[in-house]
Amino acid sequence: MTDLFNDFEGVSSKAWKQKIQVDLKGADYNETLIWNSNEGIDVKPFYHSDDHGSVISKLPKETSEVNICQSIYVNDSEKANAKAIDAINKGATALIFKIPSEEIDLKKLLQDLDLSSIPIYFQFQYLSADLIKSLQLLASVSTMRLNIDLIGNLARSGNWFHNLKQDHQLLEEIMKKSSSFHSALSVDMSLYQNAGANMVQQLAYGMAHANEYLNHFQNRLDQPIVFNVAIGTNYFFEIAKLRALRTLWSTLASEYEAETRCDIVVRPTKRNKTIYDYNTNLLRTTTECMSAIVGGADSICNLPYDAIYHKDNEFGERIARNQLLILKHESYFDLVNNPSDGAYYIESLTNEMAQKALELFKDIESNNGFLSQLKNGTIQRKIKESASREQQQFDDGKKVLLGTNKHPNAKDVMTNELELYPFVKINKRKTLIEPIIEKRLAESMEQERLKSE
Repeated sequence: MTDLFNDFEGVSSKAWKQKIQVDLKGADYNETLIWNSNEGIDVKPFYHSDDHGSVISKLPKETSEVNICQSIYVNDSEKANAKAIDAINKGATALIFKIPSEEIDLKKLLQDLDLSSIPIYFQFQYLSADLIKSLQLLASVSTMRLNIDLIGNLARSGNWFHNLKQDHQLLEEIMKKSSSFHSALSVDMSLYQNAGANMVQQLAYGMAHANEYLNHFQNRLDQPIVFNVAIGTNYFFEIAKLRALRTLWSTLASEYEAETRCDIVVRPTKRNKTIYDYNTNLLRTTTECMSAIVGGADSICNLPYDAIYHKDNEFGERIARNQLLILKHESYFDLVNNPSDGAYYIESLTNEMAQKALELFKDIESNNGFLSQLKNGTIQRKIKESASREQQQFDDGKKVLLGTNKHPNAKDVMTNELELYPFVKINKRKTLIEPIIEKRLAESMEQERLKSE
């Protein structure tokens, strides 16, 4: 086919800027059209090849390969197994099993599932070397991701599973026996996002978190690591975040001669979800899933629109799964590989975000590393500062959540709809460190509305 663009003369970046300044009629270009994000990134009104060249930073992951993931909390092995089979029959191509205790029968849980082709992600809420023995009795474990994350558990709960020494001994034992699995280790970056960290912090903390494992195992990590990531509605920034994550991990892992591939599992954030005008959550999760696909996620586990206030239910989960099916098969996301490659804006965001995250990562490492800063409260304090800034933007109406702080429906009544407590729960207990707490932006406003119903 003829390249039609050759029939038109190119317009330089300088010419575009001159035209814009004429149209501004004396207004200052920088003050009027350039805005600064919470990550400290200046966003320009246009991006041009004069500034960025024609280099395309090809993703090492084809976006058309993304898995549609179903998350299942396992109270009963047989019921969870039936739910998993039903989800697969209705379009899911990967599974996440949340395992609360050692009493769960893993063999019954995985019965009749095609373990040779379906990626299985586990989220064990306990730590035991015996879980390896149970899984290794199965015919195939090559698709299984164990998602062991000692540091993530410490950051979230404030405590180790057992204690520092015992946890690391168990981790060593698990790693020695896990060579036949797809992967064993994971890094829970979603905690940082849901607690209010900005994107640069999320990337830097994720890398520093992972670096603790790299330091511990040195040259013994030859499996991909799983990064669990939460995605918000800042569409292009979130695409760039995932691309920067792959770049940063590849750079970091290569320094240790570790596996440079990673497995990125994405969920929509809880932080911007609301109980009022809850159908708006469908719009939020749709754009968030789009960012995840274009950004190159391996698996996406969509958040049901009512997950904040309803118990797991078939309708909400089916709608969430169907959102991904529509995006992948009816919007043709399964036929286009890496559509963001070469887009000057996204390439610029990716590079700038990665560079800022690398600088913060180096600062963390020069100050005794991630675990040390968790223990002395530095990470928690920095996340709180970022969360407070974003909360103030929401309270002032600069950050908008439709149906909550803009265009609320006064007729919405939610008191009788709450099957789950949708706000931060405070359970007093003894912890080694201050836990990182997830909190939604709309919580205080929603609590005030509930009081007046």
